[in-house]
Amino acid sequence: MDIAKVIAAELKIKPSQVETVMRLIDEGNTIPFIARYRKEMHGGLNDEVLRNLEERLNYLRGLEERKDTVLKSIEEQGKLSDELKKAIEDAMTLVAVEDLYRPYKQKRRTRAAIAKEKGLEGLATWIQLQHSTHSVEEEAKKYIDAEKGVMTVEDAIMGAKDIIAELISDEPEYRKWIRDITRREGTIISEAKDEKASSVYEMYYDFREPVSKMTGYRTLAVNRGEKEKVLNVKVQAPEENIIRYLEEKVIIRKDDAAAVCLEEACQDAYLRLIKESTEREIRSELTEKAEDGAIEVFGKNLTQLLMQPPIHGLVVLGWDPAFRTGCKLAVVDATGKVLDTKVIYPTAPQNKVEEAKTAVKALIKQYGINLISVGNGTASRESEQIISEMLHEISEPVQYVITNEAGASVYSASKLATEEFPEFDVGQRSAASIARRVQDPLAELVKIDPKSIGVGQYQHDMNQKKLGEALGAVVEDCVNRVGVDLNTASASLLEYVSGINKTLAKNIVSYREENGSFGSRKELLKVPKLGPKAYEQCAGFLRITDAKDPLDGTGVHPESYDAAKKLLEKLGYSTADIKKGGLPGLSAKIKNTSELAADLSVGELTLKDIIKELEKPGRDPREDMPKPILRSDVMSMEDLKEGMILKGTVRNVIDFGAFVDIGVHQDGLVHISQMSDRYIKHPLEVVSVGDIVEVKVLGVDPGKKRISLSMKVK
Repeated sequence: MDIAKVIAAELKIKPSQVETVMRLIDEGNTIPFIARYRKEMHGGLNDEVLRNLEERLNYLRGLEERKDTVLKSIEEQGKLSDELKKAIEDAMTLVAVEDLYRPYKQKRRTRAAIAKEKGLEGLATWIQLQHSTHSVEEEAKKYIDAEKGVMTVEDAIMGAKDIIAELISDEPEYRKWIRDITRREGTIISEAKDEKASSVYEMYYDFREPVSKMTGYRTLAVNRGEKEKVLNVKVQAPEENIIRYLEEKVIIRKDDAAAVCLEEACQDAYLRLIKESTEREIRSELTEKAEDGAIEVFGKNLTQLLMQPPIHGLVVLGWDPAFRTGCKLAVVDATGKVLDTKVIYPTAPQNKVEEAKTAVKALIKQYGINLISVGNGTASRESEQIISEMLHEISEPVQYVITNEAGASVYSASKLATEEFPEFDVGQRSAASIARRVQDPLAELVKIDPKSIGVGQYQHDMNQKKLGEALGAVVEDCVNRVGVDLNTASASLLEYVSGINKTLAKNIVSYREENGSFGSRKELLKVPKLGPKAYEQCAGFLRITDAKDPLDGTGVHPESYDAAKKLLEKLGYSTADIKKGGLPGLSAKIKNTSELAADLSVGELTLKDIIKELEKPGRDPREDMPKPILRSDVMSMEDLKEGMILKGTVRNVIDFGAFVDIGVHQDGLVHISQMSDRYIKHPLEVVSVGDIVEVKVLGVDPGKKRISLSMKVK
């Protein structure tokens, strides 16, 4: 198989681009590095295409390895024909390879194997030939052998049919046809184990859906219901059509004496040997497709969450709401340093509202707090009500924001949080994290396992390894897109930088603690175990704000410093001019980038990136993202009226809609049908996590705590 050609056709790119990326990956380059600093080599493919390319490359290489193993095994058995070899070499999926390998696989002791031991292979062959001159019973008498355990004619015929059934079930062509028709015409059926029991799976108590139309979220829902022993789930295949197909393939002469035996063997082959495994394969395919779709949605949601714009220069009060144990507070200065912590009890059962307000007002005065970041968990809205009342009682210009606290409890109980805040308890750490999340969401959220940040659906029911790898890649891409301050970044943030692993991240932090701030990127080479290859991969993504060489504070890679300096010289600037806030309008001074690139001995795409960086050094791409809504007042569910138009923040996007925070206790659901006047296949075509959207209230059900919203407001 020409892997490069296969991937190029799938991704609609050139084989030469695939070959280049394959070579770069094999040389130990990371996807962020390839995407950013090797654009000329692969023609400017973006990181999403590169990730897909890498995933397919790994699959196809694994497929080729499996083919080699299978071919070697069959060859060792002396059964590898040229036709079989070609079929295996041409197979495009692992399923196809396993189908071809099935007849040659070491099997457990099957009924067919026992029949062969009894010497009944000859009878099976006679039946298959369908050239009968006498009855099957008469032929079977020749095979009665008490010593071998064939006591009667019926024993002999049964054994011969077992052999034929296994041969039918091992035929790759038949299995493929059966799988295909089950995909096209099969039905997923789910039923309640106990119809009287109430559960969240009630809509699946008597559920039927064609396999071909089964959506991902429904697949994951019935899987979970089955796992929790609430539902019975099965695939109903078109059995009559399948058995008829097998009979047409196997029975050449319907008037032959052996035809009845072959009919029974076909039925047995499907019902006993093919049906269950095909259903399992179909369920597995549906699950894999559903997981891939859910992981993609999770990844896009996570990207939006990580890329939320930071709120710089504010002193923030982190408020981790709770009832019985009280609300934990943490005051964090503009650099993220924790200045103070406190516990207040304004919520039930203590209800010490005035005492809590007095304590918070004192903190606002003492530390000059500008913003209160309230976690959106338990007691969030009760806390919000109190904060809103309090803000009307003070003269200071303080606002509040509702912050997604998903994963904060996981972080606060982690080893990392214990090392970061050894003197704090779990609640104080959580409050500090909630405060820092608005100051720099990316820097704070990288401390949490991406799977624990709840911006997906059914994440606990998926292949955890696959999910972890996919989300890890998302975090890596986000961190490298933004860039990292080498002198302030935590080890948690550094380990996502291209070319840096956990060990190197810790070594960088240790070096910084022992030797003070890095003065230049080159100094990275003094960090233990950080060699030239790691330096090449990471240097461009690490920024040093007050470096001696201003280029160290930009996204220009050290390998392009000479070209950047020559460019500045040609245009009458020096590197010192970069420190004055960049060189806006630089691109307007360049008439022909291709000529200039040739003159500077760099690629044109690299030159364009250098120009962009020099115009706005260390530009943060998060600046272009929607800013969080800062509030000073609060609403309750009772305040909502049908037809009301509100602004809200998209908190989560799932297959059938999006949940939007409109400032009341419960997030509202915008169903996919209410997102756009045009037809859309998925909500992500219209919205992303963190988007600020205008919505209309369609309905409110306080009893069920449900709010229906529409984005069709005009």
